[in-house]
Amino acid sequence: MSLKVTVIGAGPGGYVAAIRAAQQGGEVTLVEQERVGGTCLHWGCIPSKVLKTTAELLNKLKRSQEFGIALKGTFEPDMKALMARKAMVIENQMKGITNLLQHHKIRLTQGKGIVKAMNRAEVKTTSGDVVPLAWDRLILAPGSNARELPAYPFDGERILSSTDALAIKEVPRSLLIVGGGVIGCEFAFIFSALGSHVTVVEAMSRLLPLPSVDEDCSILIQREMKKIKIPFILNTTVRCVEKQDGELRVTLEDAGAPKGKREPMVVDVEKVLVCIGRKACTEGMGLETIGVRVDDRGWIDVNERMETSTPHVYAIGDALGPTKMMLAHVASKEGTVAADNAMGVRTAMDYRAAPGVIFTMPEVGNVGMTEAQAREEGLPVRAVKVLFRNLGKPHVMGEIAGEVKIVSHAENGRLLGVHVVGPHASDLIAEGTLAVKSGCTTKELAETFHAHPTLSEVMGEAALKAIDRAIHG
Repeated sequence: MSLKVTVIGAGPGGYVAAIRAAQQGGEVTLVEQERVGGTCLHWGCIPSKVLKTTAELLNKLKRSQEFGIALKGTFEPDMKALMARKAMVIENQMKGITNLLQHHKIRLTQGKGIVKAMNRAEVKTTSGDVVPLAWDRLILAPGSNARELPAYPFDGERILSSTDALAIKEVPRSLLIVGGGVIGCEFAFIFSALGSHVTVVEAMSRLLPLPSVDEDCSILIQREMKKIKIPFILNTTVRCVEKQDGELRVTLEDAGAPKGKREPMVVDVEKVLVCIGRKACTEGMGLETIGVRVDDRGWIDVNERMETSTPHVYAIGDALGPTKMMLAHVASKEGTVAADNAMGVRTAMDYRAAPGVIFTMPEVGNVGMTEAQAREEGLPVRAVKVLFRNLGKPHVMGEIAGEVKIVSHAENGRLLGVHVVGPHASDLIAEGTLAVKSGCTTKELAETFHAHPTLSEVMGEAALKAIDRAIHG
């Protein structure tokens, strides 16, 4: 008899887990409350990159004279056409996923998956019907939703979530982005290019204040924001938001000052976009009925095999929370690991060489340790940087801002981390990922051919610089 595998959540973790389990002979049911593809396809990765592509094209058009093109007349974003293109891209991707599920004979059930007892679940459909499910193995992939400011909940009109921002009908004249993390910074560059006057407010001391993002990357992104006149205010939080005269009056305060001495700052804007993180979609799933351990914020606890505190029950993706990597490609890998273990193939998840990419302008890519993390672990560290402006291809493209930073072991040259800010950083980090994953040394990376003229040459140049630093200090 085939093992009955139920996967709750059809995002990039869930549908990959379902396919992997089916490939290994499982009888798989995939449950999805909303749309196949999850947040990544419908309200995150893909639609935001559609908007970014348009924003980058607008930026290029504004510089057309530099490239020998004389444009006549004006140009501006057509939001109706942009949203139509976004919908088309999403629909094509969703069809592809659905075809894969059908090919692997996976039963897709629409509705909210609820765990009732060990080996039993049910799906509450949108029509009100209840579909019972029996399972031998359960994989939880419920995902996450945008967190909101409790005192100022999303209204979809003036106080926006990231989902609202991706379906916007008109470009706001002015936009205050609360949160200078990955999502906030990506939207800052996009909406600035589309024509908004954007301001970013961040409670921490730098933009992109993630442990995985090297501080030098943050410094460079901050410099690029200054160049295109996107104000950002650090160490600052929102005190209150007042609606008046068709605008929002936002009062900000210094997050580091004592409460009685926080001087307020007032900003009047048309809309506020809140990007302060995500919350787990685990409430109401019935996880407590089978003893699945979650923390006080609803994040699910798992071991290296993606198994929860309950045997034969696995969890993947955003629902694991920020102690793991809340990224689509990481969720897919977690899905593979969970499905393998569910089907009896023992394997473990390894996050050490999982890349992160941030689609700002320029992009950011990182893998492995930052310089600070390596030093905190007491490793002998050598860190070198090479600017993109030193290469020919960035000048040809007109995109010279950026750098590559290589963090290596000072004694044996082994690569510990690679951090890229610049054109196509999201693509270039693939070489860094392979290098870190395989235990490559700076010597081996320097001896690798890099075609000319390409952006990838920057990796070889950084490796050569690391070797030179090792020899000459």
